[in-house]
Amino acid sequence: MSTHTAFKEGFTFHDLTSEITPISEHWKKEKFEFDAIYTGYLGSFEQIDLVKKFFDDFKGPNTAIVVDPAMADNGVLYKGFTEDFAKAMATVCAKADVILPNLTEACFMLGEEYIGEGYSRDYIENILRKLAALGPRYSVLTGMSFEEGKLGVMCYDREKDEIFEYYNEHLPVSFHGTGDIYASSFTGALMNGLTVYEALAVAVEYTLECIRCTMNDPNYNWYGVNFEEAIPKYLKLLEK
Repeated sequence: MSTHTAFKEGFTFHDLTSEITPISEHWKKEKFEFDAIYTGYLGSFEQIDLVKKFFDDFKGPNTAIVVDPAMADNGVLYKGFTEDFAKAMATVCAKADVILPNLTEACFMLGEEYIGEGYSRDYIENILRKLAALGPRYSVLTGMSFEEGKLGVMCYDREKDEIFEYYNEHLPVSFHGTGDIYASSFTGALMNGLTVYEALAVAVEYTLECIRCTMNDPNYNWYGVNFEEAIPKYLKLLEK
């Protein structure tokens, strides 16, 4: 895509799905190995099947699989996606070690009622446990809030049967791409030796810093966030 689809009209799109298998086959011949495999937005059922095969082909004993099932927000699916697609995305999550849906995506994958505001802890913990039943060890819900002015994540560790939570300031703005930044900075932190819980907290702090930098930019023009400007903060967070 030439731009985010929020531009509504004029963006260009070129499907590279047909390249996934040849690239994968070449990597297998070269005996490539991965510390992590991280997936986000998938655009078709075919891509879902190819990604699952990629997991099967390349997951080693120490390979972390992180899935951000990016397909919905604020109670609705993104344009072009269906409830059947959400169910298929659940089969991708089943192969992951860590999944990072928002509440909308989780509810569509599970066929659960979506409660956007005023949800209870019991409701959220029930969603987390049902996500865990799909297969991942760590099920994370992003964009969680139980207190005005606070926003963060909740995570359920299926093996330890425990809940982890981390929150920070909820700024009164909304920018495109913050979910991608969260999942990417989490994966980067995990690959730098942090635990899952530590990486979840670092991603909250870095995403918040990205939003702050964007809010303070006098030349901001609505599109995306100033994540590059916040990278020094990210590097300091990784040192802790």
